[in-house]
Amino acid sequence: MSAGSILRTLDPDVYDVVALGITRDGGWYLQDPDPESLRIRDGVLPSVVANDRPAVLQADPRAASDSLGPIDVVFPVLHGPWGEDGTIQGLIEMSGIPYVGSGVLASAVAMDKGFMKSVFQSAGLAVEPYEVITDRQWRHDRDDSLLRAALVGFPCFVKPARAGSSQGISKVHSAAELEQAIDEARRHDPRVVVEAAVEGAREVECGVMQDESGASITSRCAEIIVDAHHEFYDFAAKYLDDSATLVVPAALPEATERGVRQQAALAFEALGCEGLARVDFFVTPDDRIIINEVNTMPGFTPISMFPRMWEATGMDYAGLISHLIDDARRRGTGLR
Repeated sequence: MSAGSILRTLDPDVYDVVALGITRDGGWYLQDPDPESLRIRDGVLPSVVANDRPAVLQADPRAASDSLGPIDVVFPVLHGPWGEDGTIQGLIEMSGIPYVGSGVLASAVAMDKGFMKSVFQSAGLAVEPYEVITDRQWRHDRDDSLLRAALVGFPCFVKPARAGSSQGISKVHSAAELEQAIDEARRHDPRVVVEAAVEGAREVECGVMQDESGASITSRCAEIIVDAHHEFYDFAAKYLDDSATLVVPAALPEATERGVRQQAALAFEALGCEGLARVDFFVTPDDRIIINEVNTMPGFTPISMFPRMWEATGMDYAGLISHLIDDARRRGTGLR
């Protein structure tokens, strides 16, 4: 969906687009750059299907890609594992092609909620209490894992450490619900994070990019208000049933918004992010700011939070895409 929105916006007089799709089983294929094929239709999410045009991106900066020809910039509009976690970034780095967004390390750390929170703590950012349960711990000492999880307190959230789009997340209200919630999260990732719920808090987000000098710049903030029939901002609320209200800009006290923007830039830099990120926070009733997570390739449809926050800051959707492509060309690849 994000890729379709970008394809719809890119000016064909400026950009010669090579559309590359990856199927659910990992096959790479050239696609017609038709944004209409990438819409949700009747509640069904779009997906890439195999065709007779397989594609190869060579991990060799000396050679043009066999089926693609020379590429100036890659915009890896991919969310979640194998797209936002440093793996595809490593392949593009080896190909020597500039690309939009963070590099290998920042992408990998931001994808793992446990490691990400430890970096936040080292940077002096406030995080909610949490525990990480590894596959080995769960298989060899389930009782201890459950005890550590319960010490986080209730209610809490049980999440796959490296999934996205709220897949596999459960809100847990008692110790009796923990085991089932952990097993559900492990369907998506053997590594699980259990974190305390911040009850009564507002969900606030902020966009971060880099300017022409590489300095971090932040957007106006936004707030997510989820309808009462959803306990939290889950997959259906995000994508399928329009049950969340996105308020842009958020109605925050000036000092609170300033604090959120400062902490968003600090989180971006602490993780070593590049290009863009959406930083998610909880703001408590007494205006304490607690960081939740960083998304290094946030949703990118025109109604997604990241573009809307930048529009409220003075940069429209087309300008945002051009800025990110120019930023990727400025940074290049390799150690920087």
